[in-house]
Amino acid sequence: MKALAELAKGKQMVCKALSILGSTGSIGVNTLEVVRQFPDRFRIAGLAAGRNIALLSQQISEFQPETVAVLDEELADRLQQILAPSPQRPRILFGPEGYRTIATLPAVDMVVAAMVGAAGLVPTIAAIEAGKHIALANKETLVIGGAVVIPLVERRGVHLLPVDSEHSAIFQALQGNQRRSLRRILLTASGGPFFRKSREELADVTPEAALRHPNWSMGRKITIDSATLMNKGLEVIEARWLFDVDVSQIDVHIHPESIVHSMVEYVDGSVIAQLGIPDMKTPIAYALSYPERLPLELPALDLFQLQNLSFYPPDDGKFPCLRLAYDACRLGSTLPAVLNAANEIAVDAFLERRIGFLDVPRLIEGTMERHSVADQATLANILEADRWAREESQRMIQDGLRRT
Repeated sequence: MKALAELAKGKQMVCKALSILGSTGSIGVNTLEVVRQFPDRFRIAGLAAGRNIALLSQQISEFQPETVAVLDEELADRLQQILAPSPQRPRILFGPEGYRTIATLPAVDMVVAAMVGAAGLVPTIAAIEAGKHIALANKETLVIGGAVVIPLVERRGVHLLPVDSEHSAIFQALQGNQRRSLRRILLTASGGPFFRKSREELADVTPEAALRHPNWSMGRKITIDSATLMNKGLEVIEARWLFDVDVSQIDVHIHPESIVHSMVEYVDGSVIAQLGIPDMKTPIAYALSYPERLPLELPALDLFQLQNLSFYPPDDGKFPCLRLAYDACRLGSTLPAVLNAANEIAVDAFLERRIGFLDVPRLIEGTMERHSVADQATLANILEADRWAREESQRMIQDGLRRT
């Protein structure tokens, strides 16, 4: 993007005011760890959370934001009671309007979009419309709304910087190279906890087992998505929009060590990879400080100790969610919104033991097959498709996808 090229030519970064949408989630917590390490570089102006007001109150005490937002009015009242009356106590808001306010605070330079799921789309759009730069961790913003978001980013001239480790790796591997020389994007995936299990074994997978990721410490929803490979499917769609490539140019490689975070192949056969230990603070810090790099307090990558790096093709038979994501990306319009909404319902149902692990892709595919794809992906059409898919997925569960 032209705006990013101009940013790279800029002067040394001054203290940057941040709002974090999703401050109590994994990305939000890691972002605050980076801020804690570099108090002269960043300050927190706004925090938005869901229900975890105990952690949010601790964050407020330490970082002293001017405004915060929570899910609903009841939680806002409880937060008021927790916080001691003081001149530094922030303004407390709630609900969609509260999140929108956090995303558009006048003092904010950059919004860290780290809310989970489709709920992050509208406040992220509000931030872009307000001219805020975006550190994007909420992949659903581009998965379901890429056709709306990317043109808006270009019109407003804001910087959209990836936080996902894979997309940060691609972004870094593209630096200094001509985009027309790109042949393929090679997205790596850990394979999750069930990479070596048979399909028969997957039938008896429990939520507890699915939540034990071998390499990464993440939130519950994204951890289940990693186990089904839907997370990689969503990242394929995100990469299509973020890097303006055709979906046919995006390949997925299973890489159990999670050291190579992704690669870019050029037309001359060269492949450039970004490597690092599996820690989200690295891509977060790069997005916050771009084009600079911050001296993070993290262990160095020891390739002599590691020695082996392995790569495998994904198995669509065992993990059909990846195929479904490719299908949704090819057809486009409102189908990615349906894919995502059905997946969110399926993940919740699996965690609540209302459906089994193998029912997750069944539910998603069934919902996609019942959807009439809109002619155009407007924001209104996207939001309506999201609403419809959630209702249809719940109805399908009630009508017979209960776990046996």
